[in-house]
Amino acid sequence: MDYKTLIVEENIDYILLKINRPDKLNAINLEVVREFRDFISTTEKKENIRAIILTGSGEKAFVAGADIKEMANFNVLEAIEFAKSGINILKMMESSSKVFIAAVNGYAFGGGFEMALACDIIIASKNAKFGFPEVSLGIIPGFGGTQNLPRVVGQYIAKELILSGKPIEADRALQLGIVSKVVEKDKLLDEALAMVKNITKNGPLSVAAAKDSIVNGLNMSKSEGFNYESLAFSRLFSTNDQKEGMKAFLEKRKANFTAK
Repeated sequence: MDYKTLIVEENIDYILLKINRPDKLNAINLEVVREFRDFISTTEKKENIRAIILTGSGEKAFVAGADIKEMANFNVLEAIEFAKSGINILKMMESSSKVFIAAVNGYAFGGGFEMALACDIIIASKNAKFGFPEVSLGIIPGFGGTQNLPRVVGQYIAKELILSGKPIEADRALQLGIVSKVVEKDKLLDEALAMVKNITKNGPLSVAAAKDSIVNGLNMSKSEGFNYESLAFSRLFSTNDQKEGMKAFLEKRKANFTAK
């Protein structure tokens, strides 16, 4: 499928994906949601792709929220359909076997912040800013922000950021544990690619299982999470990758994983 709002640069084992509406600061509209959903569905079937680096086109923004011009005239039914569509694609990201790395290269506001939070790892450039300005528009975050942010920073910081609507700089996002690294803008994609290389050298099945255990464990009690992890751990002992990984370690050589 040819996309109008996405740029897809496919490499051997990862994809660089850019939200491509730079004249609108990459704001999310219905077309972005439709195309992003198709991209995730299509990419999930590609066994060679292990990771997706997600970023924004242009110099100013990762994704500066939803397209207010389009959203302003929504009625209640249109609003709930838009919110559900957005949440569904973010849930697809979380449940995907691929690792999503957000390379935040500017404004990550509203839906853009929510899209970053749905990724597995967030790396930010020094000029990045994060925020939920929705309350200043008479609405609230609609793509999972009120649920995902408290799970990252706790309810009190989440309330501060969401209820005030004020953005934060990349350095504070790092202090709060929202991002894992802050780098110079011209080093952002290099840092994201280095992260991809560190991940893709590991076993595909074990990486996917570890991601799944973390994501699902957050929605369980600690006891349930322990059980879930134990099952995921033990199932990997039925795979060729586990045998190859441990054999390679004992033989002091690089493992040749086959995702089997």
